[in-house]
Amino acid sequence: MTDPAPAPASAALPEPALAPPHARPLTVELVVIVLITLVMVALPVIDIVLRRVRGAALLGASVYVQHCTLWLGFLGALVATKTGEHLGLSTSNFFKEGRRKDAALVWGSMVAAATCVLLTYASWTVVQANRQGSLVLAGGVPEWWSEMIVPITLGLMALRFIWHARAGWLGRALSLGACVAVVLALHLGQDHASAFLWPLLIVILSAFLLGSPVFVAMAGVAMLLFWIDGTPISSVPAGVLQVVENPTLPAIPLLTAAGYVLASGGASARLVRAYKSLFGWLPGGMALMVISVCALFTTFTGGSGVTILALGGLVLPALTNDKYPEGFSRGLVTASGSLGLLFPPSLPVILYAAVAGVAPDKLFLGGLVPGVLLIVVVAAYAMRAGIKAKAPKQPFDFAEARRALWAAKWDIGLPVIVLLVFMSGLATVVEAAALGGAYALMVELVVYHDIHPFKQMPKVLAQSATLVGAVVILLAFAFGLYNYLIDAQIPDALVTWVQLHFHSPWSFLLALNGLLLVLGSVFEIYASIIVLAPLIAPLGAAFHIDPVHLGVVFLANLELGFLLPPMGINLFLSAARFKQPLPKLYREAFPFLIIMAVGVLIITYVPALTTGMAALLAHH
Repeated sequence: MTDPAPAPASAALPEPALAPPHARPLTVELVVIVLITLVMVALPVIDIVLRRVRGAALLGASVYVQHCTLWLGFLGALVATKTGEHLGLSTSNFFKEGRRKDAALVWGSMVAAATCVLLTYASWTVVQANRQGSLVLAGGVPEWWSEMIVPITLGLMALRFIWHARAGWLGRALSLGACVAVVLALHLGQDHASAFLWPLLIVILSAFLLGSPVFVAMAGVAMLLFWIDGTPISSVPAGVLQVVENPTLPAIPLLTAAGYVLASGGASARLVRAYKSLFGWLPGGMALMVISVCALFTTFTGGSGVTILALGGLVLPALTNDKYPEGFSRGLVTASGSLGLLFPPSLPVILYAAVAGVAPDKLFLGGLVPGVLLIVVVAAYAMRAGIKAKAPKQPFDFAEARRALWAAKWDIGLPVIVLLVFMSGLATVVEAAALGGAYALMVELVVYHDIHPFKQMPKVLAQSATLVGAVVILLAFAFGLYNYLIDAQIPDALVTWVQLHFHSPWSFLLALNGLLLVLGSVFEIYASIIVLAPLIAPLGAAFHIDPVHLGVVFLANLELGFLLPPMGINLFLSAARFKQPLPKLYREAFPFLIIMAVGVLIITYVPALTTGMAALLAHH
């Protein structure tokens, strides 16, 4: 696997946030990514207009958008392979430069390349089988044409894992040798497949622990289990079709694009000024400004760390200049980077809804009060710190507030528009996300001119597609592993075990809090949702826990996991952003971890906070 950037990293995606315009040369794949993104934005918007004007939707538009998600996801995964930005445990960064690090990275490249070779073969088999069918898209386009993107990109990913292997030609030769060996084992070792189980499991898991992407581990384990059972390994990439059929999944790339466009323009400075003009006169007003603007950014960037990287350089000096202690200020920025995760149109909420089978509008409604609660408990502590530090209060200036709000009106309008069209029922979640993407592009390209349409926009959309690709490819092959688990009745056995050892919903929820807190600090949030949500959902149903409440508890714990030492992603990002040693960040963020933990426990054991809003609206 490509060696990630040398900045400190945890069990997460090496942050792609806000790379300078020259960071990614414009290539054919990036041009295709830009075109696909623009098509995904345009089709739902056109659909809305036609529905309002002539009462009929654009034929096949939603299906084409779903297939665009497949293309964008796998092309983004191809870019992520080149840049080393797949979701995974970036443990190689803990090795010092030398033979040990080289060996770890070469091992990861060998397993990743070999797995991608098998996936290429398996997905090609699936596409050829579908070619015999008669499924066509609107306009008479055979569906298998679109599906060809899967084996093509997987084959290219295998080549990239080989070419970018550490240790030069030795690493490349070893990675290529691993590909040949696994193909020979597939065809010659079927009669003795069971003998390969534990050796190959150890190989896959060790590569995962050394930094190989999560999708490689999941796909590798799934293919190994199917192969040992005598089932064709094509059962694993068959899960890709389940991803394409998910009607809400396109909202993720659309909102990701909107969030990256927002973060890459001048929105952060305008929003900081606007919130400062509104809250500067309150005790602890500057801290309230930081919490508010960070929560808004996190809502659109999905807790991926972009908030800390985009806003840290702006808001930290503002806090220290107002006499807030430097340690407290860094802790506040670190904690605020995860606030806002439960508010619409948060990407993790949409992904959880898609994976766990919960209506996204109900999940957003259920997360509203708990999200506000987490902000309130952090804000109360921050205001107390501001009063204690005797931070100056900025006199409220109506003229300045009016000018600042007017300057940021287009930025503030983005979440308002997305929420209004979605919550009012005028558009689906995908259509609302497309409107958000179109609005963000218009504001940054046309209104503010913050992003150059040719020099910068392709790179911004490529950054967005890289994150989308890392999520989509993981989700696609996770379905393959889930199919095996269902065939083997593993979820049923897990439900039985949990019911045997936990005798009440409260004890189960407490154990779930601990599990998700730890795993939320180790895994990147999207990987956590994809891997854990399908297993946790039936457990919650067994204890008759409301699925919306379970989803909010699940996401709130992952939000808290960003701050849990030693691996919480926000801690690593703050250490890199502010150039501070990690132990120091642990101490500075610890009070916020405790405060937010209290909030999460309240959310867990007072389900009315989650279900009450829906009940209130239903009553009226």
